[in-house]
Amino acid sequence: MSGHEARGDEMSGEFGMQVYEVFLKKAGKDEFRHAGSLEAPDPEMAILYGRESYDRRAEGAEMWLVDRRHLIVADPAFLAVNETKPHRHNDGSAIAERRRRLRETADE
Repeated sequence: MSGHEARGDEMSGEFGMQVYEVFLKKAGKDEFRHAGSLEAPDPEMAILYGRESYDRRAEGAEMWLVDRRHLIVADPAFLAVNETKPHRHNDGSAIAERRRRLRETADE
């Protein structure tokens, strides 16, 4: 199992339209954030639609558009919690319990 699958033509919209995911980044060191999705017939129109739909009020200094056909989707089983390595999923309870025991022994 590779842990991922490529998205195919099933993600295409009607009438030859492609679905694009839009990401915006504000000026500075902020990261890109998903702004939404749109349908467009080609990349040039996707950029135009993206600007008109998601950047009308100058919400971003940079914009990425990703054709959904090019997304790689991780298999949920591949991302599942690894039960044999609980140390990778510390919820803090073990540390809290240790601190509680240390406080109790210090008070004695």
